[in-house]
Amino acid sequence: MQRFVKTGSAARADAFAAEADGLQALKQAGLRVPEVVSHGVESDEAFIVLEYLELQSTGDFAALGRMLAAAHRHAGRRFGWHRDNYIGATPQQNGECDDWGTFWRERRLRPQLALARKNGFDIEDLPLADLLKGHRPAPSLLHGDLWRGNAGFVAGGPVVFDPAVYYGDREADLAMTELFGGFPPAFYASYNENYPLEGGYRQRKHLYNLYHLLNHLNLFGGSYLGQVKQTLRLLLGFLD
Repeated sequence: MQRFVKTGSAARADAFAAEADGLQALKQAGLRVPEVVSHGVESDEAFIVLEYLELQSTGDFAALGRMLAAAHRHAGRRFGWHRDNYIGATPQQNGECDDWGTFWRERRLRPQLALARKNGFDIEDLPLADLLKGHRPAPSLLHGDLWRGNAGFVAGGPVVFDPAVYYGDREADLAMTELFGGFPPAFYASYNENYPLEGGYRQRKHLYNLYHLLNHLNLFGGSYLGQVKQTLRLLLGFLD
């Protein structure tokens, strides 16, 4: 087996452990992922060793839609995950919760908003999670960071990687696939054929993507501020 190795400071050991944990969960749900060979710390350097894959950026997106729909049918008892992990380089809180709206407000939006204010961005904490009132999704197993750059294709079909796994509303995964370039129509048609989305997704997806836009603002700076504010204005319009 050829191998792909990521390394970093010893402080990255927890991030690599979280990545291995997430990949294993996705594999058990039927998604193709790189096999985890090992991870740990050696000589004050953290590492994770993965199966090396010859990835292509294009392939059978309909198959990816079917695989994701099947994975989303793996349900948990509560929203969250058994450990915290990371969304990119940002810590992601996964403390379990019975109510989805509460989880999204307390574990997703508020930590990012607090970090944005710490980073000097004046963004008000608005009651946006009110948009989730009456929405009671099942706690589906999510990839958590499913943009175009975290999916590819090998000879045997689709593969996903770099997860930020938790149990949540499956719409959050679908919403992120529409950010940063999006997936082709065949992906969405296949997903909806196998696990149709509920009414209201077209509004809720903006609330879910606000989390990722805030994270990019916190990681990469003010170039994302305009997109964050545009999304906030849109969501406030939905609250009226």
